Amino acid sequence: MTKGRRTNVAPTVDQISADKLTRIAGEYWSSATEQHKPFDSSIIDEIYEKEILNSKFSVKRIMLLEFSHYLENYLWHNFVAEKASYAHVISIVVMINEKFRERVPAWQFLKELPQQFPGFLRRVLKGILPSEDAKELSLKEHNVLLRFVNYCFSSLEIDIIREQIQRLVSLPIWVTLNKNRREAEFKRVPKLKKFWKVVEKSDAKLAPEEKQLVDFDRHFLRRLIDRVDSLLQSIPENGPVDPEKVEFCVRFLEFMIDIEALLPTRRFFNAVLDDSHILVKMKLSNLPKRPDGKLFSQLVEMLEFYAGFEIDDQTGESLTDNDMVAIHYEKVHSLQLTAFRLFKDDLRKFALTNVSSVDTGDKLKKQLEHMSPEQLYDLTAAINLLPARDGAEVTESREFLMNLLIVHHERRVSQLNAINNMPLYPTEEIVWDENVVPSEYFQGDGVLALPKLNLQFLTLHDYLLRNFHLFRLESTYEIRQDVEDITVRMKPFAGEDGGCVLGGWARMAQPISSFSVVEVAKPNIGEDHPSRVRADITVTLSTRNDIKWEWESLRRHDVCFLVTVRPTRPASARYDRTKPFVPQMGLTYIRGCEVEGMLDENGKVIEEFGFEQKPRLRGDSRTWRVLLDPCQYQRDMERTVHGTEDVYETFNIVMRRKPKENNFKAVLETIRDLMNTETVVPEWLHDLLIGYGDPSAAHYSKMENQIASLNFNDTFLDADHLRESFPTYEIKMTVDDPGKQKPPFRLTFLDVKKHDGGQKRKADGKEVKQPAILAEPFLPPNRGPYPYNEPKRNSVRFTPTQVEAIRAGMQPGLTMVVGPPGTGKTDVAVQIISNIYHNFPDQRTLIVTHSNQALNQLFEKIMALDVDERHLLRMGHGEESLETEKDFSRYGRVNFVLQQRIELLNEVQRLQESIDVPGDVAYTCETASHFYQYHVYSRWDEFLNKIKHKEGPNQEKNVEAIAQQFPFTAFFANAPQPVFKGRSYEEDFHIADGCFAYIKRIFTQLEEFRSFELLRNGADRALYLLVKEAKIIAMTCTHAALKRRDLVEAGFKYDNVLMEESAQILEVETFIPLFLQTPDEDGHNRLKRWIMIGDHNQLPPVIKNMAFQKYSNMEQSLFARFVRLVVPTVDLDAQGRARPSICNLYNWRYKNLGNLPHVHQQGEFQLTNPGFVYDFQLIDVEDFNGIGESEPSPYFYQNLGEAEYVVAVYTYMRLLGYPAEKISILTTYNGQKHLIRDVVEQRCSKNQLIGRPHKVTTVDKYQGQQNDYILLSLVRTKTVGHLRDVRRLVVAMSRARLGLIVFARASLFRNCFELAPTFNQLVKRPMKLHICPGEVYPGTRKVDEAPPADSFVIENMPQMAQYVFDLYQEKLHKLRDVIKETPPSLMRQQPDEEEQEAELHEVFPGDDEQPMDAEEKPAGAQANPEDQPFYDLVKMETHNLNREEEDYDPKLDAQINVDSLF
Repeated sequence: MTKGRRTNVAPTVDQISADKLTRIAGEYWSSATEQHKPFDSSIIDEIYEKEILNSKFSVKRIMLLEFSHYLENYLWHNFVAEKASYAHVISIVVMINEKFRERVPAWQFLKELPQQFPGFLRRVLKGILPSEDAKELSLKEHNVLLRFVNYCFSSLEIDIIREQIQRLVSLPIWVTLNKNRREAEFKRVPKLKKFWKVVEKSDAKLAPEEKQLVDFDRHFLRRLIDRVDSLLQSIPENGPVDPEKVEFCVRFLEFMIDIEALLPTRRFFNAVLDDSHILVKMKLSNLPKRPDGKLFSQLVEMLEFYAGFEIDDQTGESLTDNDMVAIHYEKVHSLQLTAFRLFKDDLRKFALTNVSSVDTGDKLKKQLEHMSPEQLYDLTAAINLLPARDGAEVTESREFLMNLLIVHHERRVSQLNAINNMPLYPTEEIVWDENVVPSEYFQGDGVLALPKLNLQFLTLHDYLLRNFHLFRLESTYEIRQDVEDITVRMKPFAGEDGGCVLGGWARMAQPISSFSVVEVAKPNIGEDHPSRVRADITVTLSTRNDIKWEWESLRRHDVCFLVTVRPTRPASARYDRTKPFVPQMGLTYIRGCEVEGMLDENGKVIEEFGFEQKPRLRGDSRTWRVLLDPCQYQRDMERTVHGTEDVYETFNIVMRRKPKENNFKAVLETIRDLMNTETVVPEWLHDLLIGYGDPSAAHYSKMENQIASLNFNDTFLDADHLRESFPTYEIKMTVDDPGKQKPPFRLTFLDVKKHDGGQKRKADGKEVKQPAILAEPFLPPNRGPYPYNEPKRNSVRFTPTQVEAIRAGMQPGLTMVVGPPGTGKTDVAVQIISNIYHNFPDQRTLIVTHSNQALNQLFEKIMALDVDERHLLRMGHGEESLETEKDFSRYGRVNFVLQQRIELLNEVQRLQESIDVPGDVAYTCETASHFYQYHVYSRWDEFLNKIKHKEGPNQEKNVEAIAQQFPFTAFFANAPQPVFKGRSYEEDFHIADGCFAYIKRIFTQLEEFRSFELLRNGADRALYLLVKEAKIIAMTCTHAALKRRDLVEAGFKYDNVLMEESAQILEVETFIPLFLQTPDEDGHNRLKRWIMIGDHNQLPPVIKNMAFQKYSNMEQSLFARFVRLVVPTVDLDAQGRARPSICNLYNWRYKNLGNLPHVHQQGEFQLTNPGFVYDFQLIDVEDFNGIGESEPSPYFYQNLGEAEYVVAVYTYMRLLGYPAEKISILTTYNGQKHLIRDVVEQRCSKNQLIGRPHKVTTVDKYQGQQNDYILLSLVRTKTVGHLRDVRRLVVAMSRARLGLIVFARASLFRNCFELAPTFNQLVKRPMKLHICPGEVYPGTRKVDEAPPADSFVIENMPQMAQYVFDLYQEKLHKLRDVIKETPPSLMRQQPDEEEQEAELHEVFPGDDEQPMDAEEKPAGAQANPEDQPFYDLVKMETHNLNREEEDYDPKLDAQINVDSLF
């Protein structure tokens, strides 16, 4: 919106087919042709010169080459480093750069001929610098090469790339340092001197040719810096300049920042960068002063920040503020000593003054301004910043020398203080800065002043800092969209008096009647900004009641925005989306605020008490008390001192946002809190979080506290299941009787030994024997004689891989489970939680998911296992979606505890009466406790003594004695009788023990509930429940980020974290749940286990801004980063969701993904889908009325032909009897979703016989869900679009269980390299719809049977539409015949339900879910225009999809100007 509509750079299918490059590809390398001409290097040179270079590296031409697999099939396959031309080298580089731009796997080609990469990279490096063999390359070509090298530095997880990059940044590059500086560095880190001598000895043995190559690598970065220095000197302050020069300088800065932001690459390079003084030279150059130098200046600031980052380059240890102050004092003190030694008379005052008096830039400049350039040079040389001049003339300017000294000795602002003083709300200066918050049309090939999330981070502070900035900017982008939307809707224009007039309205915004700042509180100690700023906003809500209610529902902590608009355009002017937004609308200021509350008629804040309703106020005027950002207010007031206007007297619009999208401030405060506290990371996790050390160090096999013996509870269904689950282990049972080898089992892993690291030992040079497991079946404690005392048991027969995931999750350390679609991720997660609950009853487990839906699914399965519900707690919103009548929220659990307390006390009273004890012992938990100690336990103890006394040779007497002596027989009179079976002593004693366990559990629970009697306040009870009572606490990652401060203050503690949907959670939102508690008294984090379950091969977190997604890599989840770091994972390898044939469409993305037995054996998988020949099929959809895809607004893609085809097939399925809830319609674009919904609304929804499908939504929104039958529309007909992201393809193909029909332009998608494994299977089947109209749902035809003879082929969408209409009419006539044959007397009677259902089933088979009343005529049965043939209807004129009205809504374009089918 801000920069206008972007141009579509991708070539269309027609353009690809007609292009000459396609013909050349067909002759030389295309996979679509079998016979190819021999390799001809001149073809590469010709293509490069004519198609790439002459087109100025046109993205469209490069994409066309990339589609033809130019890199994989021709360039790399025929590359020889010594012989290849630079046209060949740059062609490869261009293809790889394009893959990075499109975010597709870029390094797959290295699997072939990896040995060529070192030579290739050296050719690239030589090409960047002026040299003999690359002297004809242009600056544009240098930019392309530099961009590629930067991609290499960001791909260090690739072994062959990392090996080559290390040569450019290792210790030998210090050969380029000033000799004195190098010796000073060796003195600071003495061990490096030893390594340096080793390097010198190695160099002495090298041949001249080898030495030349080595020297090139070591000098490359320094020569690159020198080249940029010379380019900067050639740029004038005014006048024209070659844009490629600016581009090269910007690319260079991006490259330097990326090197400095990684410890392995900055360790030795940081000294080289500092020794080159390029930062000082950049600041003094002309480019920052030019209009086109803004981005350059922003990048220089970023590079300066990372060059001086608070870290020890050699050890990697984070430096505190105190450490940085000490280093600063040491530097200034050294400068003072040197100045006193060299210039005792001139700098005596400077040398003797205290450090704090001379450590700012202005003060240093004042002290040194009288010195000559020669003196300044000698001073800088004496402290090793420059080489000694030895009498030579000084060529550096005095300004440069002065700035060099200032930069190295002025006091740096603390990073933490800068963050703490940063306003959290965005302002107009940031919101519309394209370098910081780019527009949505970012193409992926530019440079931005943004941090990046890659594999590694410098420190935890750096990790949080980058995430803080990116999260803030992503929120800013969303806020910008909202501000632009409401401003356009408000239609501001200039009135006759020059003021602002609002000609429209917006639901989320209101004109401000009055605004006033009512309080500015004094600063806190140590701060320079107010501690609190309050203001009152008054608006007039003369609007609809529902909108007024929404505004009145604003709650404490909700965030609103204050906007100042000063339009200059007249009322008749229309908003032009292709032009910049701010000048058109006259938007001047934007400030954020936090709602404190609405004011009542007396001007007091109306307090909120949860479920209590707010008092109703008279009139339409409403006033809110808000909190302004104190830091921003301070800045604004400082500006007014210098003559600028007071921002807070100008606001004329207040904007609110949707609650779900408005939590950014709380999340930013949480991240800032983490930076301000000493975040204690578990020792076993610290290095891994920032990307260093052994990737497997946190795996349970490497943990010193690995547990050898574990109770697997109900994990195994039987002994055979146990043996199947550990195929590599020898299972040793502790009992030989097969009848006693029954679960549950306690397993002891005999290969686990302390400090063994889980590795097999060698004995006498031989491998140890097969590892063994000692399996001990045990009888679980009897919980009582009632049927409900029987524990709930797992019924899933886990696979060996799932069992390994469960075992890993029970062990301490990090467990990562990769769960492909349908592999039982949730079942594994639930079993891990259950097993931890039973093995470690004193530990508490935190469950975190991305969505409320996933959290509820997980929670519902936990409830079905053997977990006491009093220990379950569900936090946050979304609890109401749980499919249970029980309330698992905090207050719901409090009510449950109070109710349970009453029921248990009633049981105590019943027990009291059964043993005839007088008094009111069931009054409170305390009296019940006394009753247990003095009356209940004493009777049990007496019973045990009597039983032991009567033990003897006569076993029969012992059996009878148990029943006779048991003291609580009367209490268990309501249990199934007889309580004691009398078959054996052991059995009856086990029953007696269970009965007492039941009684004991009553008093144990009452003891736990005792605190609820003492706590009288509901909030206190809820807090106690959270902190003490609950053992399994579930929340979303968003709730964890919002409530961290409250949880920490409440003393929340937990030992284990399990995260579902880990690959869909933002990096920082994964990090925060690990730190919802304070360290223990010994200063350690008590976290013992971290289980992450997800699938990085499916869609990543949603990032709306393409720049943050592509450039900053913000869509990378922590789970995906760990996978890239090669952290050990358990890959679930058997799916039970889909037919094997459908699974084959996506299982190629996973390691050995197979099928569970039931997808071959169960009946639904052995039958075909009735009415269709194939279980999956790709339908090639042609243009409809000459139109394929359309784009009424940017990225709002639609395809009318596919939409109509999809709905026609859905209607056909419903007419055959398919239940509507078993069919979902998916598409890859929001525009198509709205179009299909409109078609469904017109064709189906009003007809009870058809109705709506289960869901019509996008593939992205449907991740994590499934259905039996999926109809998928891929929409695009010109370019592949974002389906080229294989992760989206995997999600799309894996949603169906039994049937999948894909509607797409086959010629487009079948030629996409990344999608080939799937589409190669799809195109093997006919691409016309094959149907069997004689079949009905449910089907009876086996999968191995031939289709019936009446099956036929649907050629296109109009034919399908006509066929469906005819089929509907046929069904309709049959229904009318049934109605006519029904006697009138029966029509007036209530028909027998079963008979009515049977009659309807004959007409509409399988429509049991939506039976239609026999007396009711279906919609459309009358003779009206709705009975027109469908084929004629769809040919009618559609709405113009490219209207350009001011109030245009894209959704309106989805509506078709045709009547309903029915």
